[in-house]
Amino acid sequence: MAKVITQQTFDDVVRENMAEFEMSAEEAVNDAKEQFQSQGVNLLNIIQDPTLYGADGEKKELPVVTVLNSLKSSLSENNEQEILEGLSRLKLECDKDLAVRCTAGNSDAYSVLLKAVENFKDNVPLLKQTLTAKISLTNGQPDLLDNKGKELFLELLDLHSSNPDVLELVILFIRNTCIRHEENRQSYVKLGLIEKLASILKSQRNQTTVVMVTCQTLQVLTFDDDIRVPFGQAHEHAKMIVTEGNALKIILDLCKDFPDKPEVMSELFATISKLVVRNEFCQAVMDMGGIHLILQAFQDSIANKDIAKQALSVTKALAGNDNVKEAVVQNGGVQVILAAMTKHQANPRIAELGAATLAAIVLRNQGNSKQVMELNGHQTLLQAMKIHTQDANVQKQCCMAIRNLVSRAREYCDLFLELGAESLIQEAQRNHKSCQDESKAALRDLGCEVHLEERWKGEKQGLAQ
Repeated sequence: MAKVITQQTFDDVVRENMAEFEMSAEEAVNDAKEQFQSQGVNLLNIIQDPTLYGADGEKKELPVVTVLNSLKSSLSENNEQEILEGLSRLKLECDKDLAVRCTAGNSDAYSVLLKAVENFKDNVPLLKQTLTAKISLTNGQPDLLDNKGKELFLELLDLHSSNPDVLELVILFIRNTCIRHEENRQSYVKLGLIEKLASILKSQRNQTTVVMVTCQTLQVLTFDDDIRVPFGQAHEHAKMIVTEGNALKIILDLCKDFPDKPEVMSELFATISKLVVRNEFCQAVMDMGGIHLILQAFQDSIANKDIAKQALSVTKALAGNDNVKEAVVQNGGVQVILAAMTKHQANPRIAELGAATLAAIVLRNQGNSKQVMELNGHQTLLQAMKIHTQDANVQKQCCMAIRNLVSRAREYCDLFLELGAESLIQEAQRNHKSCQDESKAALRDLGCEVHLEERWKGEKQGLAQ
């Protein structure tokens, strides 16, 4: 992990540079930056503005601290207009960068705003402005959240259950404090967040932005992105969202309400793909008509890149179930996937997801492999490899798709080889170290020569007893 320092440490070095080496403020700051970066220090949390240092190296009061002190004064005097203006200025300061937010956090901004939320929870205009400032403050700083804050924000979900504007802001704050923070996620879940979010999806189904931020928050609960925790609860949370929140049915029903809103459909699909972590969940989506619904929406909005990405992602996730694979093919899924890969052939992410989805659909299924080959899927895969030669993920997924297509149907090998598959795969093998296993598997199953390296070699010494 990168080293970190405090703002005070950085300021001391700048002051020393100016006092002892007679540097200008700009030179002193640049020298301090070079010193710390050469030592592997991450300076993202440090304000490095040379205009904040006086001629003697002393630092002026930071603008964010000035704004915060002014806000504290307004809050103590209970001047509503000044409070609104102070909250707005604090938000603008916090939106500048992480360093400003860290300074605000270290200056007790979290506690000041939390108390304001508590005091204004029945005053909607002030509450909304306070929440907006608090969202900006906690962007990238989930560690600021404390137990009191968790309980208060869940209380706000109930208190303002009929106010979509407040709900959106509260949920955005919860999402912010869950990103890269496993402890916060687990605490929220234990306090009943999943059931509350599921209820909001039902009660606010006509509110586009509320539906979107709620789906995003459900997704964050399934993340495993906190490097400080050896084992997260991502899988368990996904299972709870499905079993306790009945989320799959709710989300599939919502898909029917937003056929003309690609941005909403994209979030709904992304959420489903995070939740289908068990074979029976994939089956449940199919039993509720989800496959037809997803593929129809995919077809209708195939020109939309975001829909294409998320539809491919959710189809790939669902295709882990053998029955779903059959349903995807029967509902014209292969045609839609290949059409999307062709229409967006310059987009590496769609090429990668398309190849990965095809690889999942044809795995251990000769009938599906036949369908892909009859629709010239092999040509689409090789074209993707030609276009995205420098993208390791595209090359890897295309190799896997090729391997799965021919592993149980050797009659397709010649069709690939005639189009130059061997040289394309060998090029991917040379260019991308991360593609070694997949490229060798594809070459092996195509009947081509594979160069295998000896990973380690014994030294002809006896084993220790």
